[in-house]
Amino acid sequence: MGSIRIPWLVLIGLVFGALGWLINWWATRNGYPTPSLPLSSLLTIAAVVAVTLIFGFRVKRWRAGNRKRALDPILAARTVVLAQATAYAGALTTGWHIGILADQLSLVGVRSNLGPVWGSLALMVGGIVMIGTGLIVESFCRLPPDDEAGSGTARESGEGEYA
Repeated sequence: MGSIRIPWLVLIGLVFGALGWLINWWATRNGYPTPSLPLSSLLTIAAVVAVTLIFGFRVKRWRAGNRKRALDPILAARTVVLAQATAYAGALTTGWHIGILADQLSLVGVRSNLGPVWGSLALMVGGIVMIGTGLIVESFCRLPPDDEAGSGTARESGEGEYA
């Protein structure tokens, strides 16, 4: 399984930032509401981050030597996938709301309602937290290069695999 690629996160952020700006530009000039997530979605972001961290700490605790019970390999694999999905979803959310913010800032002088600006900023922060959580939890799941599930045998590749 491959690890999270930072250039892909940046590309996703840029593509969805451009799409967010374009769709928001079209929507606000044609009388439609801002195509932004509601602030209540921050609760969902917090739940995803919390679940990802809980699973990540279980794997990290096992990696740190608390090996009284065997680590379920399916749990470890699911944790890595969840961490990666969290990071990529965070990049999408951050990019989209950067695009919306860029267009909304051009309208601040003619609009008294700053709700979309503050909402976009809050959701950008949520997306950045998702990216950080995904990267951190993925690092929790990586075994050191010289440790294959605690057996003490060395690897020749130089890179650790996932727990």
